[in-house]
Amino acid sequence: MWYHAAKLIMLLEYPTPMSRIAATFARLRQEGRVALMPYLTVGFPEPGSTLDLVPALEAAGASLFELGMPFSDPLADGATIQRATQRALDHGINLRTCIETVAALRARGVEAPLLMMGYYNPLLRYGVERACADLAAAGGDGWIIPDMPPEESAQLHAAAAAHGLDLIMFVAPTTPDERMAEIAARASGFIYVVSLTGVTGARTSLSSNLATVLQRMRRLTDLPLVVGFGISSPAHVAEVAQIADGAIVGSALIAQLEQLPAADLVPGATRFVRDLMTGIEA
Repeated sequence: MWYHAAKLIMLLEYPTPMSRIAATFARLRQEGRVALMPYLTVGFPEPGSTLDLVPALEAAGASLFELGMPFSDPLADGATIQRATQRALDHGINLRTCIETVAALRARGVEAPLLMMGYYNPLLRYGVERACADLAAAGGDGWIIPDMPPEESAQLHAAAAAHGLDLIMFVAPTTPDERMAEIAARASGFIYVVSLTGVTGARTSLSSNLATVLQRMRRLTDLPLVVGFGISSPAHVAEVAQIADGAIVGSALIAQLEQLPAADLVPGATRFVRDLMTGIEA
């Protein structure tokens, strides 16, 4: 189809090194595994918590990380992540702090892809070009911006590409085929497949039509398909592992962090992620 042909021509004319995200998914495919991608709000529950949690969860089996940039109006997030975001804001965490956290994680030896998840206003205020340059210099791998529709993404897309960053696009159960094709043509890194309508938050079950959504998207792209929203248990991860390339776990992990005493924060989060990994390794 035309979008596959266009991407192939671009790759042949302008070859680029394999990104950290692409290399991770290629390795996982060779190993016959899917990715587990935890979400952590930067600066939650304490300002330095992310620096301790990410290396421990990488060692526990996490393949990529979605690092939340605190923002005062997190419109795609449910109550659990909203609470974490507000606590991080109370700690003074901002986009600059988030980028510095990425650099500090690389200095600590973290090798997994690190993607910043958040909303477009902080990038605009910081400066889109400057944000991309600084994130790339820090060792970041891309942006996940849920309030950035494809037709308004040109500025961020160009700046991200110029600095070797991926811009992750979303599809949902309600996305029509023609819009899926447009998203596939613009996306890089992987496609974020929203498992249900609504905001983030742990659920007891996943959408009954998730497999259909993934099948529709697979006809349009060779990029990995990673499922998020509502995943909260090893059973959910096992279900996603049968039909997708990765699972994102956010609210369920944040809820665990809320409940853990400070002394058990890293060990408790590690136990939770290892438990989730049983859904991949089963």
